[in-house]
Amino acid sequence: MHIHILGICGTFMGGVAALAREAGHRVTGCDANVYPPMSTQLQALGIELIEGFGADQLDLKPDLFVVGNVVTRSSEGRFPLMEAILDAGLPYTSGPQWLAEHVLQGRHVLAVAGTHGKTTTTSMLAWILEAAGLAPGFLIGGVPQNFGVSARLGDGHAEGRFFVIEADEYDTAFFDKRSKFVHYRPRTAVLNNLEHDHADIFPDLAAIETQFHHLVRTVPSSGRLVVNAREDALQRVLSRGCWSEVQRFGARKEEPGALRARGEPTSFDVLRGSLKVGHVSWELLGEHNQLNALAAIAAAEHVGVDPEAAATALCSFKSVRRRLELRGEVRGIKVYDDFAHHPTAIHTTVDGLRRRIAPAERILAIFEPRSNTMKLGTMKAQLPWALEEADLSFCNQDGLTWDAREALAPLGDQAVVGTSVDDLVRRVVAVAKPGDHLLCMSNGGFGGIHEKLLAALK
Repeated sequence: MHIHILGICGTFMGGVAALAREAGHRVTGCDANVYPPMSTQLQALGIELIEGFGADQLDLKPDLFVVGNVVTRSSEGRFPLMEAILDAGLPYTSGPQWLAEHVLQGRHVLAVAGTHGKTTTTSMLAWILEAAGLAPGFLIGGVPQNFGVSARLGDGHAEGRFFVIEADEYDTAFFDKRSKFVHYRPRTAVLNNLEHDHADIFPDLAAIETQFHHLVRTVPSSGRLVVNAREDALQRVLSRGCWSEVQRFGARKEEPGALRARGEPTSFDVLRGSLKVGHVSWELLGEHNQLNALAAIAAAEHVGVDPEAAATALCSFKSVRRRLELRGEVRGIKVYDDFAHHPTAIHTTVDGLRRRIAPAERILAIFEPRSNTMKLGTMKAQLPWALEEADLSFCNQDGLTWDAREALAPLGDQAVVGTSVDDLVRRVVAVAKPGDHLLCMSNGGFGGIHEKLLAALK
């Protein structure tokens, strides 16, 4: 089959393209921004990439068009290829639907959902299954360093035929406004946490809870729901109806049957009730990663991996690129890259770094409100709280319709607002000194700020 993917350079659609190519299909694709690293990864797989969404791509005559959710119907004519597909009555589908029908069908799917930690937890779970010899397939919204790729089919002939997938609640396509994860039909589903996010499509938290309950409805009675015991929103989701076994994790005190952690985030025991069932020692930071580990261990147990073996596997887990990734050091000043963009994730990331470094060392938090939710200003009031553990905070005002200076005013002189990436670089370099930690946070490329900082510091 020849499939042509619209929006191929997105993390998810790029993963779908890699899986389709590995499965033997001819794959081509297009996007508005065909650039590295995704473009080079796809071209290395033999996938032809086209810049833009021109209607002349109909001449490729694929068997099927697979449409990413970057594509919309617009009066401005931004996607003439989609209009041509509709006018010609040609076959098209969404990425999640194609994945469900051509990759996930007949496999034991382990899906990891939640506002935060999906990529890391999915990577942990895939690594646990790999260490157990189960050779899982996976599709992850990042690159786990243990694997070096974001997607693979895995051993489709192995007993169980396991597939681990990051289960995003964002909508599927312009013609299917359900969350992506309702297509995956998991037998094991992790509900890691739940907050209001994606304000561009969800008016409030209740709307997201409804989508999470749609996911719960698809898990069979022989399946398992792995649920964060600390999240009231998830308890509300389950109260709407639950038909599967529930394994709770993260309880703050002893709870029969629930998994919890005892010890520091870098070295902790895994407990079931009061019984120790495993131990994890690793370099990952923060209580959030303790919880991610518990979720992965509980999900792996459902497919036969003993918690002790799962915990041992996590001791060799190397995290995911763009999760407190050290990009370089100049004159004793370290520059990090992190994917954090939601206020809770920013707070967690800064707090995790604070716990690791010496008390006298400074954290300079440098961030851009780039996600659709942050661009709308929906959560701007939470930014001072998110940044409270940083010594100085630098925000990029460029592209915002709300006043970042006003939002960060509670931080006083600790907050600096720049008009561009280059302006931020100048402001940061002017005050950075040996021993500082420059923490860059964005869900995009941030205009190459990491390389610019390192070059300017030299």
